[in-house]
Amino acid sequence: MCGNNMSAPLPAIVPAARKATAAVIFLHGLGDTGHGWAEAFEGIRIPHVKYICPHAPTMPVSLNMRMSMPSWFDIYGLSPEAIEDEAGIKRASENVKAMIDQEVKNGIPSHRILLGGFSQGGALSLYTALTSQQKLAGVVALSCWLPLRKSFPEAAANSANKDMHLLQCHGDSDPLVPFMFGTQTVEKMKSLINPANVTFKSYHGLPHSACPEEMIDVKRFIEKQLPAISDQ
Repeated sequence: MCGNNMSAPLPAIVPAARKATAAVIFLHGLGDTGHGWAEAFEGIRIPHVKYICPHAPTMPVSLNMRMSMPSWFDIYGLSPEAIEDEAGIKRASENVKAMIDQEVKNGIPSHRILLGGFSQGGALSLYTALTSQQKLAGVVALSCWLPLRKSFPEAAANSANKDMHLLQCHGDSDPLVPFMFGTQTVEKMKSLINPANVTFKSYHGLPHSACPEEMIDVKRFIEKQLPAISDQ
């Protein structure tokens, strides 16, 4: 299949319990779908927030012997020196920006949209926010890294998100995306956006997954960045 956004099914959505005045777009990890994350957000939902969990297109992944699986872009390796799928990352980022545009057309301004993701999805959310001219409410980046990191700060020259709020979370026992990637990424992010707005949380014994404590931290961050707005 071609790696465009038409080759994936419609996103899993948790609708707002009342009128949606804010949205979270959350991108799953390699080989996953949006369904599990939609269920996770159902457990921490905030009444005025709509949660959108898209599904990545299916493509061959070099890291996994070119087996086809849901993937936002190709991954060649998980070491800091590994070559990266620059064209695929940029294409995927444009698709995410189109999703943000769609929500703006639906009546939710971009500054009331929070972007997030886990692992590969978290990497894509960081890259998209840093290269976007759409001002976002913030980013939740779980167990991930900053892709194409050597292209920054130049790649973020026109970003509208230099003051965005970032919550980055990582398990200290992650065997796939090492904890060190998380700590190095947060230091890089502090050099690219206002460091006062960057929060890094670690979870003792957590492997490459999420945990209830982390999801409570995510909920609190969303509540803070996307507060209810009273009807005029």
